[in-house]
Amino acid sequence: MTSYEPVVPIQQQNIVADVKQKHERRNRKALGDIGNLAAAPVVEIGKPQTQISRPITRTFRAQLLANGQAAADKNIKKPLAEENNGNLVSKQKKEVVGNHEETPKRRTRKPSKTLTSVLTARSKAACGITTKPKDPVVNIDESDINNELAEVEYVEDIYTFYKLSETEGGLRDYMNLQPDLNAKMRAILVDWLIEVHRKFELMPESIYLTINIVDRYLSQKPVPRRELQLVGISAMLIACKYEEIWPPEVNDLMVISDNAYTRDQILAMEKAILGELGWYLTVPTPYVFLVRYTKASIPSDDEMGNMVFFLTELGLIHYSVIITNNPSKLAASAVYAARCTLNKTPAWTETLKHHTGYSEDQLRECAKVLVSFHACASETKLKAVYRKYVNPEKGAVALFPAARSLVAEVGGGSS
Repeated sequence: MTSYEPVVPIQQQNIVADVKQKHERRNRKALGDIGNLAAAPVVEIGKPQTQISRPITRTFRAQLLANGQAAADKNIKKPLAEENNGNLVSKQKKEVVGNHEETPKRRTRKPSKTLTSVLTARSKAACGITTKPKDPVVNIDESDINNELAEVEYVEDIYTFYKLSETEGGLRDYMNLQPDLNAKMRAILVDWLIEVHRKFELMPESIYLTINIVDRYLSQKPVPRRELQLVGISAMLIACKYEEIWPPEVNDLMVISDNAYTRDQILAMEKAILGELGWYLTVPTPYVFLVRYTKASIPSDDEMGNMVFFLTELGLIHYSVIITNNPSKLAASAVYAARCTLNKTPAWTETLKHHTGYSEDQLRECAKVLVSFHACASETKLKAVYRKYVNPEKGAVALFPAARSLVAEVGGGSS
């Protein structure tokens, strides 16, 4: 049997619905989490929390969740595959000790200078402990690039040949082969030849070649004492014909030697010397090395040049210096002694070492001997070199005080 509900008017129904809604609103409990609350972002120790001051919408909630996930991913160390032959090594996972995590190791960077290291370096520099870089080798031929006579392209090869030639044709101790001569007689002859050279106003190359010819001839042929001066005169005649544009005549040499020898004797000795030496006159004398080494002594001036030649010619007089030192070593020692005498600093540079091939220690002993000759130049009987370089035209370098740092304690190299 069908039941029928009483028909209620529509207006009365609306009133009843409003009453029910008001009753439910008063008795309804507070709502819980219905998904409108955003998850709190990951908080790192020591970092201030981000204050959210905007309404949380679905879009903003999704953004916060994404940011929180990204922050969490950064704290997870992703292992890297270890590769061979210099590839990256896989990183180890973080080790957890207690409630603290060890921070992941990063790639090693170039260590930066600390304040302590900087202060230590400055202290060493102030005390002169630090090693200074070597002086650069100066190109001494740079100014002569456009000078065809300088032969810049070949000058190094030329001096390499000179060094080789002086070794092959070096002098040997010949005084034992001369029964009538000794080192003192040779010193008197060379002193006189230097004086003759100065009076004739000859080129400097001539005196060096003259002495070279004398020593080479004496090392091969015994000479009586009475003919020693004749050998010197004839050697000078040969050297002047080789080096000078206008060499002195034979009559001039006869007069300068007080007519001790006739014209025929001088010409005969000239022929004998050339035959004994095989006409070999292109030899590396100390002069060719002096020119190069003085140029390498930067700065080089007339005072430096005069001092170098003064010390070298003092050495030429003494037999022991000529026999025990090659021409290049004698020239380098004279440059070193001159720099010490003129207080040049440093006394020996990388440029000089490069061009001479000698170190400071290799030259010190010979330089001491040359300086000892300088110290007593005004007192010795053989004064030709002293008179030559006491002249103002030569800078009066003979009057300079000798280098005290190199004065030999004993008179080495005595004639």
